[in-house]
Amino acid sequence: MTRTNKFLLIAVLLLVAMVATPFVSDLAAQCPMCRMAAESNLENGGSAGKGLNAGILYMLATPYLLVAGIGYFWYRNRRKDHDEEVVEI
Repeated sequence: MTRTNKFLLIAVLLLVAMVATPFVSDLAAQCPMCRMAAESNLENGGSAGKGLNAGILYMLATPYLLVAGIGYFWYRNRRKDHDEEVVEI
């Protein structure tokens, strides 16, 4: 897979994730007390529930992005070391 294809694949996956986020807001899990507070706020015309859901989704994404970044750098360095070993032989 070429570098351009990898970039396009990542861009498409990020775009799908950003587009799908508003549709899964009903699926965002919350504790019962937070959920009741957010629902009552929304019924009274507030928007705290939407912000709460967005915050939960951002906090959920952070560990996955960190692990993916560490994995990418590990893979890149490991591959570089492997390529240098092949050249030295």
